[in-house]
Amino acid sequence: MTDNLPSDIATVVRSALSEDIGSGDITAALIPAAKAASAIIISREEGILCGIPWVNEVFSQIDESIRLDWVLDEGVQFDSNQILARLVGPARALMTGERTALNFLQTLSATATQTHALTSLVAHTAVQLLDTRKTLPGLRTAQKYAVRTGGGRNHRMGLFDAYLIKENHIAACGGIATAIATARHLQPQLPVEVEVQSLEQLQQALHAHADVILLDNFDLPMLREAVASNHGQTKLEASGGIDKELLVKIAETGVDYISIGALTKHCRAIDLSLLLE
Repeated sequence: MTDNLPSDIATVVRSALSEDIGSGDITAALIPAAKAASAIIISREEGILCGIPWVNEVFSQIDESIRLDWVLDEGVQFDSNQILARLVGPARALMTGERTALNFLQTLSATATQTHALTSLVAHTAVQLLDTRKTLPGLRTAQKYAVRTGGGRNHRMGLFDAYLIKENHIAACGGIATAIATARHLQPQLPVEVEVQSLEQLQQALHAHADVILLDNFDLPMLREAVASNHGQTKLEASGGIDKELLVKIAETGVDYISIGALTKHCRAIDLSLLLE
């Protein structure tokens, strides 16, 4: 699965290599320049494989003669102690690229794995899980790709591609209706979402014809009432402090979306290793 790859992979990889290598890999220089080696990337736990294009780009930028053969495809589940890829090339280059390549693979596989686990919990409902802007700096497009790989859906990419009118925006603009009307005037082609804190504000957002209404920290009875009063007029999104315990219950209220920052910010890197053979 490599659909809709981000366009900035080469740039992100170049930056990552630059911060790691700096003026040169002095430890890899201990290895004879002509020495060739083969290596494997192996898992230490199970997960969803994600990040192959970034790993390929890492080794391509270091030395184009390195050959990578992936045992599994992107988006496929792997087991513990499973070989994911085999590499052949100059030993120095393999060692220089090892950590940067694994950083990408471990982080993106973690994001995809976390997303897959949570989407599986609500697969019996029609809800879609959304990510947020709570991503690692510099890895926004990569982590959002990983969310898609794991079965989730992306919210807006940043502050530029969709409106999300929150509490402070509403206060500064003078109300929900005014904020939405101004957004429609300035960027009529962009979707408008508004965050509400109460059922009263929900009605205001419905009357102002928001495309999506974010129900911030609504409890279960409020969520059910919001769905009932919406009558399918617009899309409803639940957000705020949602953990695994609440996720299924919220999905079963009938909301359209659940946004979870934990998809990208609470991931523990998958344990992977690159070993010379």
